[in-house]
Amino acid sequence: MDRIITYAEAIREASEQEMARDSSVVLFGQGAYNPKITYGTTGDLQRLFGSDRVFDTPLSEDGMTGIAIGASLAGLRPIHFHQRMDFLLLAMNQIVNIAAKSHYMYGGAVSIPIVIRAIIGRSWGQGAQHSQGLHSLFMHIPGLKVVSPTTPYDAKGCLIQSIRDDNPVIFVEHRMLHYIKGYVPESSYTVPFGKARVLAEGTDITLVGISYMAVECIRAQHQLAEVGISAEVVDPVSLSPLDIDSIVDSVRKTGRLLVVDSGWLMCGASAEIIAQVAARLQGERDIRVRRMGFEPVPCPTTKNLENLFYPNAQKVAGIAYGLVHKNDKSWMPAAKEAPELVEFRGPF
Repeated sequence: MDRIITYAEAIREASEQEMARDSSVVLFGQGAYNPKITYGTTGDLQRLFGSDRVFDTPLSEDGMTGIAIGASLAGLRPIHFHQRMDFLLLAMNQIVNIAAKSHYMYGGAVSIPIVIRAIIGRSWGQGAQHSQGLHSLFMHIPGLKVVSPTTPYDAKGCLIQSIRDDNPVIFVEHRMLHYIKGYVPESSYTVPFGKARVLAEGTDITLVGISYMAVECIRAQHQLAEVGISAEVVDPVSLSPLDIDSIVDSVRKTGRLLVVDSGWLMCGASAEIIAQVAARLQGERDIRVRRMGFEPVPCPTTKNLENLFYPNAQKVAGIAYGLVHKNDKSWMPAAKEAPELVEFRGPF
């Protein structure tokens, strides 16, 4: 029987099942032993598997990433938890020059099977240094896989797939997703890399939402339906490799594309998706495209300014309406704050 559990519970269950299946899987990071700090994603894993396999680390992202790489070379499969993606910047040499390249540089003789879990996103004044979605930086690097699942089902399956993969994986989690609920099988399963998921079918416009923006796109899809617009919502799930075929198929049908990212627009995931779609469909059919994401300024701290900085369902629906009507008409649904934002108070 299908169960409804949260995104956080799905991640915890994936971790527990893989640690029980494979004794080489270890989990560590700042506060990794504490489910409150990890948004409930680690549960009682330290009690179940001991402090040798689930443990806290010092404030040394570069050093601990090096330890994760060394452990993987010695036969372990580390899951390295980061409370905020921002501080992966302190370990870029380890991630980009060593983890991503070792398999290539040594002719396939070694592998680096590490999973780097990194939290992104808004909430309660995270501000400029604690909220950044830097996934596009890692999409740029050969040798890294980048996944950003939105649903609890995909969160569990993607994490299991990531743990079993012999290459380094950046596993992106938006804070607001940890409280989203969905159907998740109790048994172990994998979700393959490089396969997008159509969350809602439609015929008038394609909405591609990255990470939590897929949730806002689903909300926008319901609002657009009230004014007679049928929107198709696509969640890429995997950013590298990227399933551009599924997105192109959708845009080929709808003729309109709006990509909504959880990061900045310049050189971002939205730019890459639109560029690939345009290249594939040029000469085949006319399309209209737009993208939404962060303006080129740091994230503000106060909630009123945060609300202006981040895309939401209301803004997505308004932009999509304009695309469908070739900007001859304007419309915006009534503002309504997402329930996750109202309820969220932070992990500590």
